[in-house]
Amino acid sequence: MTTTHGTAPVLPLPPAAARAATAAGAAATLASTFLAWTWTDDFPGDLTVTGYPGGLQVLTLVGALLTALFAAAGYGFKGLRWLTPAGTTAPVLWLALGTLGTTWYTITAISVQLGGLANLEPGGWAAGLASLATLLATLGLPADRATEEEKPTGWQRFTGSLAATAARPAQALPSWAEILVIAASFGIGLYVFTYGIDTEYGELFIGYLILVGFAFGALHRAGLIGRLTALTAKHRNVTLAAAFAAAVCFPFTQTNDQYTSVATNILIFATVALGLNVVVGLAGLLDLGYVAFLGVGAYAAALVSGSSDSTIGVQFPFWAAVLTGAAVSLIFGVLIGAPTLRLRGDYLAIVTLGFGEIFRITMNNLNGSTGPDVTNGSAGIPNVPDLNLFGFDFGIEHTILGVPVGRFGNYYLLMLVVTAVVVLVFRRAGESRIGRAWVAIREDETAATAMGINAFRLKLLAFALGAALAGLAGTVQAHVTYTVTPEQYQFAGPVPPNSAFLLAAVILGGMGTLSGPIVGAALLYLIPAKMQFMADYQLFLFGIALILLMRFRPEGLIADRRKQLEFHETGQLDVPEQRLPEAAAGVGTAKAEA
Repeated sequence: MTTTHGTAPVLPLPPAAARAATAAGAAATLASTFLAWTWTDDFPGDLTVTGYPGGLQVLTLVGALLTALFAAAGYGFKGLRWLTPAGTTAPVLWLALGTLGTTWYTITAISVQLGGLANLEPGGWAAGLASLATLLATLGLPADRATEEEKPTGWQRFTGSLAATAARPAQALPSWAEILVIAASFGIGLYVFTYGIDTEYGELFIGYLILVGFAFGALHRAGLIGRLTALTAKHRNVTLAAAFAAAVCFPFTQTNDQYTSVATNILIFATVALGLNVVVGLAGLLDLGYVAFLGVGAYAAALVSGSSDSTIGVQFPFWAAVLTGAAVSLIFGVLIGAPTLRLRGDYLAIVTLGFGEIFRITMNNLNGSTGPDVTNGSAGIPNVPDLNLFGFDFGIEHTILGVPVGRFGNYYLLMLVVTAVVVLVFRRAGESRIGRAWVAIREDETAATAMGINAFRLKLLAFALGAALAGLAGTVQAHVTYTVTPEQYQFAGPVPPNSAFLLAAVILGGMGTLSGPIVGAALLYLIPAKMQFMADYQLFLFGIALILLMRFRPEGLIADRRKQLEFHETGQLDVPEQRLPEAAAGVGTAKAEA
């Protein structure tokens, strides 16, 4: 198998001239962010200041800086070669596209909000033209190294799979250095996430999404994501500890509870998505009414937590309320799963969808007129008191390590512990003999049954475990929101969590993986929360995003090896190239002995 460097650039420029033009364009784009882009501060971010970037200008500056950095790495600077282990051209194009997208989105937003292109200052025109020139210059860069069998043409040189790129062998690092790389990566990830969640207006958040999306694609095409994945797989315990430590630091970076409340709800959403991942991702059971188990846990906790509107009139300590919510959800999971899990596929999906609607309607009818007075009907159970755990009142502000942490910060830290418990349960279950049996049932239930696996019992166990994990999250949600109502637990709606968004979070993030549903849940909750000014179009944009995802990455954002092979069939044996000479030598030896 030979390799080639001979594919022609898209634009007829000498490689050296193309790299110089790319660097010059990136430098000009960066310089333009220090000029005024508009004459009035009516556009958010105050882009009228000369000499100091603000708002969306900062994103363009970061994009231009990264473009120049990766262009320099491809130019041959030895100190930067580690940035592009798998390719030098495609990452630069992705970053140039991200910078262009952010810049021209800003120009378009200024024109729409202020009434025309006449509201642009020379700095805005300079940024738009410089970012466009940078993109055009990248089209003259030579293609990355590729195999003869998968020679890219045109834009495929930049957008094709990493299989077509020959990555340089990774330099061996001592264990302490690998751990430092993991810790630094999570620190950068925390900063990027904090910046996104702290964006003060929708335009800045959209620009942030554009740049981060293309930057992630650039890092993937450069091979950095693959190398980081290899390090995290090698040091799994260190990775989990680093992720938990980075998450703990988040509330200490906030000055008020406005954005910490969003992060708290993201954790609730992510925890429930992990529970659904047991049912859908591991066992392969399509559950369309899963949000009902979250409601069961929330209602159980609200009834026994001392609410003045509770019809039971009891007050359990928090640990007892948690156990009550999880236990009641588990019992409901067994009661619903026992008669229905002998069904498969679409039939099971219809039954679980019906269960979700039955739960919501039943909670509405237990109002004292159409049924027993248990849940106060559509009014729900309000006035759920704040938690008081071992004398620590979650409803008031506390100073922790010299930093004031508000109510939502307290609940965020509590949900972080709950999420860690759910992650531990999911990880242990997935790696156990039962987890492997679930995967076997998901892949082929008939073959698994023929091999002696009791499919019904194991599916019922997955259903019950998933229900218990959802109920566990529901107990905390009841105290965070103060009120539990039936309308919070629908199949679909504009505000997550609901069954449709939970299922979408699992599929978007990557079914059967540990971090996939957490990433998917974070995106699906954060984006609607930060783009409320587009409320009339959110479901439309959500549908478009799902269509694009299913077309270009059906295995999800974070997929395991099995899903990647399933959705991207190559028709070739998955044999590492470096082992082919050894195999050929083995065949030659065998022939000689014969």
